Amino acid sequence: MTEREPAEEHLDGYAAILADVCATGRGLTRDERDALRSRGERAAEAGIGLRAAVRSHLTAAERLRPGLPRIAADHLLSAVGQAVDAFAEGHERAQRLAVRQEEAARREFIDDLLHGRSDLGRLAERAERFGLLLSHAHAVAVAQGPEPYDDGYAVTRTVESSLTARFGNRRLLLTTKDGRLICVAPADEPDVLAHFAKQAYAATDGGRVAVGRAHPGAGGVVHSYEEALNALDLADRMHLDDPVLYAADLLVYPVLTRDRQAMADLVRSVLGPLKEARGGAKPLLDTLSAYFDTGCVTAQAARRLSLSVRAMTYRLDRIHRLTGADPGDPVQRYTLQTAVVGARLLDWPDQPL
Repeated sequence: MTEREPAEEHLDGYAAILADVCATGRGLTRDERDALRSRGERAAEAGIGLRAAVRSHLTAAERLRPGLPRIAADHLLSAVGQAVDAFAEGHERAQRLAVRQEEAARREFIDDLLHGRSDLGRLAERAERFGLLLSHAHAVAVAQGPEPYDDGYAVTRTVESSLTARFGNRRLLLTTKDGRLICVAPADEPDVLAHFAKQAYAATDGGRVAVGRAHPGAGGVVHSYEEALNALDLADRMHLDDPVLYAADLLVYPVLTRDRQAMADLVRSVLGPLKEARGGAKPLLDTLSAYFDTGCVTAQAARRLSLSVRAMTYRLDRIHRLTGADPGDPVQRYTLQTAVVGARLLDWPDQPL
C-alpha cells in the first residue's frame, strides 16, 4: 500500500462537504469541523503524516473542481483551507498527546530504573524500547551543576547533541533526575561516559561529575547510580576539588565510615587536643589537610594556605606538641591522616562527635 492510499481512507465525506460549501457559498459548520478534527486525530494515530494527508485533501479538491459551476469553484479554495485547517488541528492535537504520553512513559521508566521499584523482568522488556539491554553490564554517570537541570533545558540539549554526534546510537540513555544530568552507558563503552563527563562539566559551567562502577543487570544500574550519588555527596563532605570523580577510586572512604563510632573515637583521641590551640582546632586541621593533600610537601602546603614556610612549620610543630603525633613520621602520619579524613567525613569540629 502506498503512502497516498491510507491517507485517502480519511477523506470519506470530504468531497461532499466541499461540493455543498461551493454550491451554497457557506462556511464549514461546527459539526463538519469537529468531524474533520476527529479524522485528523485518527490519521495521526494511524501513522499518516500531515504532509501526505494535506496532499490527499488537495488532490481530492482538484478532482472535484472540473465538475463545479464557475461561480461555485470560486469558493473551493476557501473551503479547502477551512477543511485542511480543521484536519491539521486534530492531527497536531493527537501528535501532542502522543508526545506527552511517550514522555510520561519514559519518565516512569527512568524512575523505576534508577530506584529499582519495578519487576526486573518487566523492566528489562521496557528498557529495550528506550535503547538499553539490561542483560549487559552498565555504568552510570551523574553530573551536578550550580543549578538544577531538566530534560528541556539548554544544558541537557547541548550534552545530548554532543553525545549523539559523537556516538550515534550506542544504546545509551541520557536523562535528568532531581535536577542532575544522568547518563547510562554499557560497561564496554567507557569512552561514552568520559565524553559525557567532559561535556557536562563544560555545559554546567564547572559542575562536578561522578561515575559509578559497572554492574550487570537492571539492579546493576541502580547500584551504579547510587555509587555516583554517594561519590558526589562524599566530594562535598571531603571538599574534593576533582571535577570528575570515580566511585572505584573512593572505595576507601565507605570502609572508613562503616564503623562510625570507631571513627569518632579516633578523631576525638587523636585530634581532640587541637581544640586547646588558640583559635580552636579548625586552623590546625586545615593545616594538616593541606599538608597531606600536597603529599606532605611543606612549601606547597604553605602556598595553598597563603602562609610562609616558617609559619607552616610552626603549625606542624604545634600539632606535634598538642597531639603527640609527628606529621613527618611515616608511622604516626598514617594515624593523623586517617583521623583527618574521619574529621572531614564527620564534619568535625563543626559538628560534635
